[in-house]
Amino acid sequence: TGVVLAYVFGRRTDEVFLELKALLEPFGIRIFFTDDWGAYQRLLPEQQQVTGKANTQKIERKHLTLRTRIQRLARKTICFSKLDVMHDTVIGLFINRYEFGLAV
Repeated sequence: TGVVLAYVFGRRTDEVFLELKALLEPFGIRIFFTDDWGAYQRLLPEQQQVTGKANTQKIERKHLTLRTRIQRLARKTICFSKLDVMHDTVIGLFINRYEFGLAV
């Protein structure tokens, strides 16, 4: 559907993926469209994943929108913050506003 159901802020580690997977659990997602990152092979059953670019284009487009609309995600700006909590807060507020129209 293209709707953001959950997000986790962090590096691409197995632990961060497991956090995201736990947040997505209540939605009953049976298929994950993934790139060729090793954690997917380690942590998802083979029948639950589809690897390839054809189905990941929508999420990559959302990432581009985030980078262009939220200045602090671009390192070469005066808005950049080194605090993870600030990135997490700003991204969460943007998603609430952009995806759901909620002015928080």
